[in-house]
Amino acid sequence: GNMEEDNWQWHMYDTVKGSDWLGDQDAIHYMAREAPHAVIELENYGMPFSRTKEGKIYQRAFGGQSLKFGKGGQAHRCCAVADRTGHSLLHTLYGQSLRYDCNYFIEYFALDLLMEKGECRGIIALCLEDGTIHRFRAKNTVLATGGYGRTYFSTTAAHVCTGDGTAMVSRADLYVQDLEFVQFHPTGIYGAGCLITEGCRGEGGYLINSQGERFMERYAPVAKDLASRDVVSRSMTIEIREGRGCGPEKDHLYLQLHHLPQEQLASRLPGISETAMIFAGVDVTRDPIPVLPTVHYNMGGVPTNYIGQVLTVKNGQDVVVPGLYSCGEASCSSVHGANRLGANSLLDIVIFGRA
Repeated sequence: GNMEEDNWQWHMYDTVKGSDWLGDQDAIHYMAREAPHAVIELENYGMPFSRTKEGKIYQRAFGGQSLKFGKGGQAHRCCAVADRTGHSLLHTLYGQSLRYDCNYFIEYFALDLLMEKGECRGIIALCLEDGTIHRFRAKNTVLATGGYGRTYFSTTAAHVCTGDGTAMVSRADLYVQDLEFVQFHPTGIYGAGCLITEGCRGEGGYLINSQGERFMERYAPVAKDLASRDVVSRSMTIEIREGRGCGPEKDHLYLQLHHLPQEQLASRLPGISETAMIFAGVDVTRDPIPVLPTVHYNMGGVPTNYIGQVLTVKNGQDVVVPGLYSCGEASCSSVHGANRLGANSLLDIVIFGRA
């Protein structure tokens, strides 16, 4: 670690504990061990990480991350690009993909997998521009279709996260796993569902109820606002149900940032200041942001092994489906178990996407 001494085994412990002991420990072992190499590889690809004064990659505190197997206090482990880490990862990797001779079929909507004798041979897709149907034959097909967050009224997911990959797999008579594990992010903007990153609390922001009380100290005395996401979301829901919510309807809470120095907000959380202004009409340097637990991530999906191959079950044994791979939120190598830790999703994509 660049902020303090760190060890991948501590990261593995936190991920297993955060998953409520339901994660696949072999996959978690692989992910935590490979994580530092992946960050350095991304940095070499040109990802513009934020820096410390010494010029090393800046690492931020995130929920559920501890040192020394939970005994050493809060870890600063999440390598960040201000508050737009995922956005810059996307552009960096898209830029790198242009080095290779590959064709992009943009605005093509996958309809179904082509399965033959238990093997995946490609997909059927619809071209949204002219309505033609196309058959793609492929030795290997990778499902990276995201989650199914849009089944909920208020969600941080994009409008395309409608679970199409999961549906294609179940229509092909393959299994899906852990669909009941849906993560609520503690801080989505009230009414809009836009995500306010956990980095806000990592930088020193905290949640308050209608009495101005910092209530997380009652529920998680040590980690406080940086407890794991399921804990914070449940605590917020209890506060609202017990009548300590904010606003005329008493149905949300406030995330306070205005005690932080303005330079810190401008350098470390520029996107949040902008998002809060647009979607909540709030100036974060003066007022708190109205927030509510919002559907954020689906831990379940298409079952895979730790190198991304899709699994099915024959005679009680896991069997690989030839030619079919899955990664990201659509897959379930089960590194997240029943609850994902902050920043483990981008890590999941990078590690299992290349595995």
